[in-house]
Amino acid sequence: MTRSGLANKANSSKNRKPRNGNPSRRGHSQRSTKPNKSTNRKAATSSAPKQPTQVILFNKPFDVLCQFTDQAGRKTLADYVDVANVYAAGRLDRDSEGLLVLTNSGKLNAQLTQPGKKTRKTYWVQVEGDPSELDLQLLRDGIELKDGPTLPAEVKRIDEPDIWPRNPPIRVRQSIPDSWLEISIIEGRNRQVRRMTAAIGFPTLRLIRYRVGRWTLDGIANGQWRRAETPAS
Repeated sequence: MTRSGLANKANSSKNRKPRNGNPSRRGHSQRSTKPNKSTNRKAATSSAPKQPTQVILFNKPFDVLCQFTDQAGRKTLADYVDVANVYAAGRLDRDSEGLLVLTNSGKLNAQLTQPGKKTRKTYWVQVEGDPSELDLQLLRDGIELKDGPTLPAEVKRIDEPDIWPRNPPIRVRQSIPDSWLEISIIEGRNRQVRRMTAAIGFPTLRLIRYRVGRWTLDGIANGQWRRAETPAS
């Protein structure tokens, strides 16, 4: 390359403008002045006050839905529970009665509803007929349902519990006796207890959930609720 060519190249390098209109320095990186949205979001989240965990124990009457709204005008939790921002942990069918836990805690909800947590639930079950110990042993061993076998249940006969009358009353056939059972399970399939008793030939007439974990219906009248102060298990 000629001397004039080298001179022109040098002048060209001197006149070249750095990118972004700012002189760049070797070894120094350009830092963005834009705010860090992720950091701001975390700061806002951490500064928000944490709501205290609320746990409501509700004795659900027959014919009440486990939700707070219903477009069809049926009875819901809103007709009985006037506590904001709590939701049912699990479900209790419209035609079932008894203990329903409501909470604003996602962690507690998962503990009570996920099968892996193995939270025990106990039901008082009035069945049509008089099952024998052999019949009940089928439930204790686990019985085959359409969606697969159940886990072993704790089952025993009990005297009729001292409970509120159901409105409307159950249908009674004078020619067929009825019996009361206490059934405890750690699963929560759809209408599981009813399907279990039907599978051994004794349809459920009335179903009342008495216990969830260590919480029970004791001291809660039907249609009433109270706050719980202790953990579920």
